[in-house]
Amino acid sequence: MQRNHNHTTICTIEKVVDETPTVRTLTYSDDVMSKVLPGQFAMVWIPKINELPMSVMISQETGKAAFTVRKHGAASTGLFNLKKGDKIGIRGPYGNSFNLRHGKILLVGGGTGLVPLMRLLTTLEPDDDVTLLMGAKTKEEVFFENLAEDLLKNNSHRVIVTTDDGSYGEKGLVTDIVEKLVNQNRYEGVYTCGPEKMMFKTVQLAHSKGIFVQASLERMMKCGVGICGSCCVGEDLVCKDGTVFEGDHLLSNEEFGYFFRNKAGILEKY
Repeated sequence: MQRNHNHTTICTIEKVVDETPTVRTLTYSDDVMSKVLPGQFAMVWIPKINELPMSVMISQETGKAAFTVRKHGAASTGLFNLKKGDKIGIRGPYGNSFNLRHGKILLVGGGTGLVPLMRLLTTLEPDDDVTLLMGAKTKEEVFFENLAEDLLKNNSHRVIVTTDDGSYGEKGLVTDIVEKLVNQNRYEGVYTCGPEKMMFKTVQLAHSKGIFVQASLERMMKCGVGICGSCCVGEDLVCKDGTVFEGDHLLSNEEFGYFFRNKAGILEKY
């Protein structure tokens, strides 16, 4: 029987990997979610706690997918605390995906925003020349570096890690490196996911050089199917119109990079 993506499917956590002290990856068997497109997401139900949107992490095992979660609020902490054998509910996939331009490309990720970029790496062609920037606050918060190197082993590539405090990689903000690279190179496309202020600056820099750029946005979501409106950014619904948006469209949106909505739907400044 074909699965209805709007109905919750119960899955069992099969493996838990600590990426950092505050980030874990939980793997489960799911033929549907293992094949989602880069940028698509699932709504994940944590029993007795809440439901939250999650990008779907790749697994290097056939028929398996994963969620990489940083403990923060009640729902993400609840998901983080799950152990092997625990159950979660999953519906989806929802949303659109990145439009990968082949050739010389630049990927810019921060924190768990690296998840859709890892999946994007699995769609590369052999001739693609890839630079991946990974931003973190400090050395202990760096993750997926080895995985990225493995996924890129057959491509000409560079993986550059930046830390705010200089404890690992290059010191400074990841957008400082973006600015340097787009001034020195001509890219076919720039792709970004992570904190919105980081994405805003990345989109600005790429757009100023006439480079095709897309960003995958994260917003408060309560339904994931365009009903509640809690994920709106201006006139756009991130769950239905995104999560991936092109840079010129985003820069015409007065909320992108400046405002977000809290759980009550009230606009607040970043």
